[in-house]
Amino acid sequence: MQQDIRTNWTIEEIKEIYNAPLLELIFRAASLHRKYNDTAEVQVCTLLSIKTGGCSEDCAYCPQAARYDTGIGVQALMKKEEVLSYAQKAKDAGSTRFCMGAAWREVRDNKDFDRVLDMVKGVNELGMEVCCTLGMLTEEQARKLADAGLHAYNHNLDTSSEHYSEIITTRTYEDRLKTLDNVRKAGVTVCCGGIIGLGETHEDRIKMLHTLSTMQKHPDSVPINALVPIKGTPLEHNRKVDIWDMVRMIATARILMPATMVRLSAGRTDMSVAEQALCFMAGANSIFAGDKLLTTPNPSFDEDNAMFELLGLKPRVAFKEEKQYLHEMIEA
Repeated sequence: MQQDIRTNWTIEEIKEIYNAPLLELIFRAASLHRKYNDTAEVQVCTLLSIKTGGCSEDCAYCPQAARYDTGIGVQALMKKEEVLSYAQKAKDAGSTRFCMGAAWREVRDNKDFDRVLDMVKGVNELGMEVCCTLGMLTEEQARKLADAGLHAYNHNLDTSSEHYSEIITTRTYEDRLKTLDNVRKAGVTVCCGGIIGLGETHEDRIKMLHTLSTMQKHPDSVPINALVPIKGTPLEHNRKVDIWDMVRMIATARILMPATMVRLSAGRTDMSVAEQALCFMAGANSIFAGDKLLTTPNPSFDEDNAMFELLGLKPRVAFKEEKQYLHEMIEA
């Protein structure tokens, strides 16, 4: 079954897939999705901002950058008890993965990092997959997170390497790739995707997908975000991403990376249930649930539960691959 999983895609091949007639593209992606995944199963993740605002980076889309006046105040690192309470509520509502985000440029070896390690242990003990997005990481820091029970680390590429400097100047594309390498070396699964609607071209989107799909090992999950323009950021006047662009990105990602979780991420608030259903058909099998994605609005748990019931979807269990592996070992 592994014959469709390739890491040697060419730009030309990806361009041909991406530019295919839309219904043909969706059909091909849906067929591969059915072959490699349970199409009724969606991973439900919850993302909590554990340290908000005051970031020294200049990401043009981000309301948490200290240099932009977006009305987002600086909030100190949350207490462990608050985080665990939020994680428990998310678990009770159906989430099986809990992601903690901190508005840091990079992780520093200090008391705050020790507190995050403690949070990771606590969420892990709740039986949820723990994910973090904390900025750049050294290999040693990644190992400490792994030892604490971290399951996944999110570090998005955002866009193509060519368009990257138009969006961020305070760190390089290579910095991002280095962090992903450190995460892999520590044995933590990689969550890495990008954002569309940043003023990039279709060529940039194709190149970003090329970078992701030609990694030595595909990312375990690939979030596809639609820009949510925030007042006060340089991209506040960018136009809304067309739903067909999201469907095209998701379908192409599914064909290039058949076994990867493809996450329908930021921008869901503006999508109807019918539009989200198209994204699931095209290969999306993961969402963020809960009222907020860091600082931007997101559909509520109740709305998502109603959508799941309507579409016949069910949440993916936590640690599914590990549980399947253990079951197969016992059976053998």
